[in-house]
Amino acid sequence: MQLRKILIISALALALVPATANAQSGWFFTPFVGANFGGSANFEDFDDVDDEVEKRIDFGATLGWNPHIVGFELDFGWSPNFFEDTVGSTNFEFGDSNVTTLMGNVLVSAPPGRGVRPYGSAGLGLIRSRVSGIGSFFDDVTRNDLGINIGGGVNGQFTDNIGIRGDLRYFRSLEDDENDSEFDLGLSDFDFWRGTVGVSFRW
Repeated sequence: MQLRKILIISALALALVPATANAQSGWFFTPFVGANFGGSANFEDFDDVDDEVEKRIDFGATLGWNPHIVGFELDFGWSPNFFEDTVGSTNFEFGDSNVTTLMGNVLVSAPPGRGVRPYGSAGLGLIRSRVSGIGSFFDDVTRNDLGINIGGGVNGQFTDNIGIRGDLRYFRSLEDDENDSEFDLGLSDFDFWRGTVGVSFRW
């Protein structure tokens, strides 16, 4: 009788341990690769220059915590040669350039589990633009702007720890849109889309 009780208690303990671990596990890390598209930037006084930026490759990673439905994520992206050419016949000849994004987002998703798990996220952070080697008439330019992003996608889990994540996201920088002593934020003319795919590791 005593042996039977011990076996029942042991079986229940073994059954509860994985369930508890899975319920508490919510961290994920997703290195990704993708492309920026649909971008535009305001070149101000250069009226003969097209302002639609061509597609550019993007690298980065997302670190987040999503134990159930609501969580958060830190998204980092880097796109080299972002401003190298523009769409159309009047390209603006930049030298070395890149765009870096670092965003803190609120994440809302379907409950955890294997299979397809759609999600949406939005937040704000840094959009850093750097252009160098423009030419003898202009200085190198580096801008650190506050920006917003909104997007979503799907997680496909192969196992409890490994899956694949596809993400589509829109970025836009913010600026002080009034020339006065007050700090008034508005949407700027610099924006772009980013589509990525990556392997997602969960624990």
